[in-house]
Amino acid sequence: MPILNTEKLIIAFKKLGDFMANPDEAFKNLIFSAKNSNAWFTVEEVEKALYSFSSMLSEQDLAKWFEETKVSDAPKKVGLILAGNIPMVGFHDVLSVIATGNIALIKLSSSDDKLLPALLTQLVKIEPLLAPHIIYADRLKDFDAIIATGSNNTSRYFEYYFGNVPNIIRKNRNSIAVLTGEETVEEITELGHDIFDYFGLGCRNVSKIYIPEGYEIKNFFEPLEGYKDIINHFKYNNNYDYNKSIYLVNSASHYDNGFLLLKEDTGMSSPLSVIYYQTYKNIEEVNEELSMLENTIQCIVTKAPLCLKTGLIGFGKSQKPKLWDYADNVNTIEFLKQL
Repeated sequence: MPILNTEKLIIAFKKLGDFMANPDEAFKNLIFSAKNSNAWFTVEEVEKALYSFSSMLSEQDLAKWFEETKVSDAPKKVGLILAGNIPMVGFHDVLSVIATGNIALIKLSSSDDKLLPALLTQLVKIEPLLAPHIIYADRLKDFDAIIATGSNNTSRYFEYYFGNVPNIIRKNRNSIAVLTGEETVEEITELGHDIFDYFGLGCRNVSKIYIPEGYEIKNFFEPLEGYKDIINHFKYNNNYDYNKSIYLVNSASHYDNGFLLLKEDTGMSSPLSVIYYQTYKNIEEVNEELSMLENTIQCIVTKAPLCLKTGLIGFGKSQKPKLWDYADNVNTIEFLKQL
């Protein structure tokens, strides 16, 4: 197998980022047809994912990322079980495997089996040496390691089948926002991206907010009005109508702005179209609770003085991760370097 080097990889990834910012007609047609296979993959959401990945692959960030990356001269075959909840969600895992000179043995999600292969085809056109490093499989076998993304339920199966090889097995995680009441209208408006991007289907989407006692709910709802068109998506609307009817039938106290339901709940994982909220007296209360829930949280949108140092991000940034913002705070590159 031809030996890759850091310089070639950075050039190839940067060119792929440029392509995502300005795709050709064939890929544009694929973007427009994606919703026919997965109704959640609207043109706007796919373009949003492409923009995020393109920004991720800036020359400056690639150079910084590759400082910690070692290209292996003895490639290992890494099985990847990809999720399909948001467009091309497995892209970073594939990129990490390739960046370390290893071979990505990819099991695609049936919910997202066209966009990512098309992107990787473009990557191989840019750098043909990468062709042997990308393999697709309906059933994984003959692998040296596994990176699997799924639910708490599927993780038990992954651990059973893949526990005998080095692995990263991801379970359900949720993202939250901690508000202080001092946020500007612009910051809450940006929080709307953390809530509504990809219809709220990603683990980096905010599913719960912590608010101080006495917080005016209108200060949360009013800046989000610009996102009201989300209700026009039939699947999102179905979820909204269903959850609203359940709360009404059960006389469950909640707030409703016509496209988002806000319900007081100690849970972390809210249904689609619902945000849970919990009030607090002081920030120490929040720090204490979050320290116990750290292993279930993907990221925290806030400007509050929290004791947790990992996963803290600014408003509107949850679905715009950097190359080094690893899922579940597990450094994928370090894992691959140790194979």
